Amino acid sequence: MLTIRKANDRGYAHHGWLESYHTFSFANYYHPAHMGYRSLRVINEDRIAEGAGFGTHPHRDMEIISYVLAGALEHRDSMGNGSIIRPGDVQRMTAGTGVTHSEFNPSDQETAHLLQIWILPDQTDLTPSYEGKHFPATEKRGQLRLLASQDGREDSVRVHQDMNLYATLLQAGERLTHPASPDRYFWVQMARGEAIVNGEPLTTGDAIALEAIDQIELTAQADAEILLFDLA
Repeated sequence: MLTIRKANDRGYAHHGWLESYHTFSFANYYHPAHMGYRSLRVINEDRIAEGAGFGTHPHRDMEIISYVLAGALEHRDSMGNGSIIRPGDVQRMTAGTGVTHSEFNPSDQETAHLLQIWILPDQTDLTPSYEGKHFPATEKRGQLRLLASQDGREDSVRVHQDMNLYATLLQAGERLTHPASPDRYFWVQMARGEAIVNGEPLTTGDAIALEAIDQIELTAQADAEILLFDLA
């Protein structure tokens, strides 16, 4: 079964300093048919203006992953962590029993463009924690690179949920396949570019849910950056 989520159907918010598209219900955007997919609760495509950002605010009982597409994002939290992440970096924060943090664009010249991803954890009241890793573009070109997993294998960041997050960079005309189990659920998010996914054409911001399949096929129609979620 295939279900397409078109980019133009997403929720949208513009706050001057922030432009955000919501794949699933978030903040003032609510759609009962789009509350998440399995343990995947949020995918927000954010563009943060130069020198602006999210002031200190709280979270709890959520796995929060940041994936930067362009520019930079400066992170600070109540656990004492401080970092600046750039394209190729993946940041994971376990909010658990409660954490506060801020996210800012440290540049005075370039917009920060990122995907903010929330995963529901497999248990509540976890001890808050933070992790960040860099995944070079060479590891994603023409292949799926594991970025996040429950067991942290292949040097991925560790999340408290039975899920795997992959990313790939494909040039126009490139094709790859990925084995899928019929008892798993898959979400493919087009970060940018154009591709055909299991016969369906997708472009920047589009997504597709795939169920009861034994293989995922990705064929780039233009240079593309694609995220693949493998969910219980």
